[in-house]
Amino acid sequence: MAGPSTAERGERQQESSGPPPARLLRKRHLRRIVILAVAVVLLGACCVWLLYGSSWLRTDRVSVSGTRVLTPEQVRSAAAVPVGGPMVSVDIDAIEARLRRKLPRIDTVDVSRSWPHTITLKVTERTPVLVMKKGAEFVEVDAEGVRFATVPRAPKGVPALELALSRSGSAAASLRRFGTAAVVRAAVRVAADIPAAVAHTTRTVKVASYDAISLELSGGRTVVWGSAENGRAKSRALTALLKAAPDARHFDVTVPTAPASAAS
Repeated sequence: MAGPSTAERGERQQESSGPPPARLLRKRHLRRIVILAVAVVLLGACCVWLLYGSSWLRTDRVSVSGTRVLTPEQVRSAAAVPVGGPMVSVDIDAIEARLRRKLPRIDTVDVSRSWPHTITLKVTERTPVLVMKKGAEFVEVDAEGVRFATVPRAPKGVPALELALSRSGSAAASLRRFGTAAVVRAAVRVAADIPAAVAHTTRTVKVASYDAISLELSGGRTVVWGSAENGRAKSRALTALLKAAPDARHFDVTVPTAPASAAS
């Protein structure tokens, strides 16, 4: 029987040395997919273990900054950060909510993770612009009108609010129209607008009505402020008056475009 011809041998040789069959390609592709999937699963398992199971990323420190009246320990206690647990599972929003609820003195707080082991609490406290006497104590009020703390002594350099509301005439009508709460808010606005150079010498913000607010400064000096409107303009006018008439005892910035001062 005659053997394969030269042409047949060439075709067979070409088949054996040419590209692999499609089935072999599919097997290789499937093998790569399986290897990649296993690698992804292993990587995910390692990440989960690292974040939740290992001791490398556990919370072991709570850092507090920005406190003035509050102490860092007070902030840590109110925050109740779960020390010892995984950093990734710490509920940042819950910590912020606890701090705002338990410590009204806090105005803003930034809670963040400082990897690998620290929860950072950056606190901004409210600043009082007025105090209201309450029995033997004082209630601190900030520039937004928030009554945030009761203290045994008035903080230095913060004026006291004196409500001397008249119950008759136009003052009574004003009180009925705006209400006591609105009058207090107006006094807070005035306190927030007092020039910085004058604020530390302001002893009292006295309110007779919504439109009749005055300041009592150190040394027996007085300022008729009027309503809380145009506060910035009145602040500038008072600053100018104090420079122009340093020996004056009484100042009137009710109309900031026409301020006045008097020696007695």
